[in-house]
Amino acid sequence: MMVNTDILVPMTDANQNFSKVVRMVDEGGMAVILKNNKPKYVVVDFSEYDSIAAAIQLRNQRIEAVADEILEENMETFTELAK
Repeated sequence: MMVNTDILVPMTDANQNFSKVVRMVDEGGMAVILKNNKPKYVVVDFSEYDSIAAAIQLRNQRIEAVADEILEENMETFTELAK
């Protein structure tokens, strides 16, 4: 994953100056907070949250559909293995 280095904020800076993080989100849409020099948290504008949550829900639905399809296609095998 590519991360724009302009939106990185060390945890100590975020703790001491959260308004800096808010400004970054207002200007660039997001801020990435580093913990131990590694990206740990993403702060996004709340208006983006719905689209992120919808994408996660869609991904989970696709995973469930594939799992159901695999179970259906292999039910006889699974039943035999369960004996």
